[in-house]
Amino acid sequence: MTYITVNRISKKFKRRDQITEALRDVGIEIEQGTFVSLIGPSGCGKSTLLRIIGGLETADDGDIRVGGVTPIEAQSDKQFGFVPQAPALFPWRTVIENMRLPFEVNRKGGRQTPEQSEEAKELLRSVGLGEFLDAYPKELSGGMQQRVGIVRAFASGAPILLMDEPFSALDEITREMIRYQLVEIWEKHKKTVVFVTHSIREAVFLSDKIVVMSNRPGRISEIVDVDLPRPRSHELEETSEYQRYVHHIKGLLRERWEQ
Repeated sequence: MTYITVNRISKKFKRRDQITEALRDVGIEIEQGTFVSLIGPSGCGKSTLLRIIGGLETADDGDIRVGGVTPIEAQSDKQFGFVPQAPALFPWRTVIENMRLPFEVNRKGGRQTPEQSEEAKELLRSVGLGEFLDAYPKELSGGMQQRVGIVRAFASGAPILLMDEPFSALDEITREMIRYQLVEIWEKHKKTVVFVTHSIREAVFLSDKIVVMSNRPGRISEIVDVDLPRPRSHELEETSEYQRYVHHIKGLLRERWEQ
């Protein structure tokens, strides 16, 4: 069932006397419970598109519906969880206290139920942070902090997660490890995820659908349905089917970049 509909949206930014066209005539349909990646050259409008879907920016033209309502209405109804590039943890709160933050904000001082609290702890254990519930962010590595941010979004109860290059600041080994952990969590919870990345291999491994965007102004070059089996593990990356998707998307990006 189509959950998010992006219908021919365009966006321009004006800075001083210069107008930059970020997006042009972009259209996507995203089904409920699927993992969709946005990939393309730097500056092609991926993050702008993500922010428009989440109601943090408005499009100049076109229309978006999220579960039949506007992004602003969906945002007001707490339909979105955001995972930015930086973990966005409060340094004066412990890991488990940071996990409670969405409930306090979304419910105006509300608290997690015992079941929700236990789920949050179980999510932290599932990504290797069970021994760090009472640690402060300064006591964690960058990768550990980002894991807290990711599982906090899953535990928040929001049905849609918008993830803007959440692994970009991590080294390759840590990035790979968290990628495997993310797909395990997603396969259990099946939230609708829109994920911005520059990594082709990451997009293929994680996604049901990959939206390949052109150089600015961002347009849709191709939408690739990733027909690879789930659940997914690191062995998948050694298969010829996985490699074919990687080579196909690499060719699309190279072709659009050279135009």
